This record gives sequence, C-alpha cells and structure tokens, in this order.
Amino acid sequence: MENSQRRSQIRAHVFVSGRVQGVGFRYSNVETAKHLGLSGWVRNLPDNRVEAIFEGSEEVVKEMVRWCHQGPPGAMVKDVVVEYGEIEGLQGFEVRRV
Repeated sequence: MENSQRRSQIRAHVFVSGRVQGVGFRYSNVETAKHLGLSGWVRNLPDNRVEAIFEGSEEVVKEMVRWCHQGPPGAMVKDVVVEYGEIEGLQGFEVRRV
C-alpha cells in the first residue's frame, strides 16, 4: 500500500451499548461492513456491549460508525464510544468470540 493511500486510511475502535445483543447486531454489522469494503471485526462483550474495529477510508469508516448509532431493526442503541487510531492492516471482516 502506498504511503498516501495508507495515510487516508483510519481505524475506529467502537463500543456500542444498549439492546445490542440478541438482535442480530453483529451479523448486520458484518454485512454492512463488507458491503462498504471495510476490514475489521465485531464481537459481543460479557457486559452486554458490542465491540468492533473498522479499518478503511476515513469517509467509509465514519459512515459505519454512524450506522452503529442505529444498528439493525430491533436494536436500541444507547451509546457509541469511538476511539480513532492508526490502522493495523486487517484483512476481511469477521465475527470474533470473546
């Protein structure tokens, strides 16, 4: 990857709370992220939050973060905490287990 291309890439580490487990949040997240061409992963946490990493262009990552504020039908998102950072170069998008 060229330096200029790598610089335009960002990483978002996202924690979503509310009614986000048992409503298809992770699988809708994977579908949406793959559709947008993002790399990363998503998983449920023991404290009933969903954690995700998104890597890609700034515009697309921010679109995915906006999606997290609503989630799929059935989800009731209360809060989304996002930390931006340097990409790690993840490939593909998957559901992870804790």
